[in-house]
Amino acid sequence: MTQESVSEGDLAFLRQAIDLARAARAHGAHPFGALIIDENGQVIVTARNNAVPPKGDPTQHAERLACSLVGRQFTPAQLATATLYTSTEPCAMCAGAIYWTGIGRVVYALSEKGLLRYTGSHEENPTLDLPCREVFARGQKPIRVTGPLLEDEAGQVHEGFWTK
Repeated sequence: MTQESVSEGDLAFLRQAIDLARAARAHGAHPFGALIIDENGQVIVTARNNAVPPKGDPTQHAERLACSLVGRQFTPAQLATATLYTSTEPCAMCAGAIYWTGIGRVVYALSEKGLLRYTGSHEENPTLDLPCREVFARGQKPIRVTGPLLEDEAGQVHEGFWTK
């Protein structure tokens, strides 16, 4: 699979997603953030992880929350031209949400394998080694994927979080 070209806008939106992850961490949640832009480059939704253990809902990942919000507000045609930017590669659950929402493109910073370097075997993040590209490849509609990008920047948000 070839890597799609990356624009300065892509990097700027990824940095916004990383900032959302930083905000999630500051609020005591796992450090993940996502945003979705429309075909004109306008941010239509932002989300940060809301799975705050031990009482939080473990399905409240940033990407899934963003998908839930846009799925109620925009048409399938609008979502097919949208891009989801995320601080970390979408997990299998979030990739499923992206697929079912119909978002046409995903750009991520830190890879799942890169995340594992920070989380190790932490009980709050039992990593599924299933790249989002593999999840999307099993579907009937194409989703373009770009990433990983800015892995060092995205990884900084996780430094020390999973070892506390």
